[in-house]
Amino acid sequence: MLTFESPAYLFLLVLLPVFMYLRHFSPAFSRTVRVSAAVWRKGLVPVRQRVLKFFLILSAVFFWLGILLMGLALGGPALSIHEKVHLNKGADIVFVLDQSPSMAARDFPPETRLDAAVNMVRFFVSARKNDAVGLVGFGEEAILKVPPTTDYNSFIRRLEESQIMELGEGTAIGMGLAVAILHLSESSADQRVIILITDGDNNAGEIQPLAAASMAAQMGIRIYTIGIGNEGEIPFEFKNPVDGKILSGVLNSRFDEELLQELAEVTEGSFFKATSPGTLESVFRSIDSLEIIEERVRIQVKTIPLYRLFIFAALVLIMIDLLFRKIFLREVL
Repeated sequence: MLTFESPAYLFLLVLLPVFMYLRHFSPAFSRTVRVSAAVWRKGLVPVRQRVLKFFLILSAVFFWLGILLMGLALGGPALSIHEKVHLNKGADIVFVLDQSPSMAARDFPPETRLDAAVNMVRFFVSARKNDAVGLVGFGEEAILKVPPTTDYNSFIRRLEESQIMELGEGTAIGMGLAVAILHLSESSADQRVIILITDGDNNAGEIQPLAAASMAAQMGIRIYTIGIGNEGEIPFEFKNPVDGKILSGVLNSRFDEELLQELAEVTEGSFFKATSPGTLESVFRSIDSLEIIEERVRIQVKTIPLYRLFIFAALVLIMIDLLFRKIFLREVL
């Protein structure tokens, strides 16, 4: 927003019409006639006169715009930028995302389970304002892909790079939780949350899911578990990231609902079952409403002075007027 630090000087601009009248319309100045040397030598031609009159008016516009900017510069123009400064830290949320082959099942038409999960995580993150979000991917192994950050664009870019089976063929739920807990253990946030998204049983890894959940409960970390997908025979198709071959077939799908419920209960979280795009969206909306921290902010006003820019522009316009008259029109008086 444009503001003026010394607005009293702007009252001087009321004199601008007076000076414009004295220069262009006052009878006292009518005795002085400015004329081009070329016209003076060759004589006035009506068509030539009209063209010169147009350029003289244009030159005068440049001059008075320059004077106007000079007057505005006296008022101390400045650009005021209002910035929101958060006075309290938001929640730290880490998503633990299953990337095992079963997440290629296509019971979220036209998307796979992984695609649907990625879209919903993106939707969830876009609604957060001051919360740090992180990402752990797991298959047979588990890795931290994004440490908790408020750089949501970087988080989403890394999230969208997630591929089926890039971390092996197994489902190491316990390892995924352990990696998330390890990085949340150093957090100073009042609320620390893990959102686990999986469609299978724990069948890999050295750490059992319940052991990881007990560790989270001791640290005050809450776990929300989401069982994604339908039970039964589901078609799947995906590209093997190792050799580039297309794998397809029918998957006999099920996830350990009892285990996911227990993981949530141990940490005072909640278990959700998502069997369609609509229910998955409802799940994330429910979690979003549960994990709300009262936001305390302060509005900080940053001021950028603009008077130098106004003065520079004014001098350029006045110089254009001068050069236009003396060089192009070859004014002699």
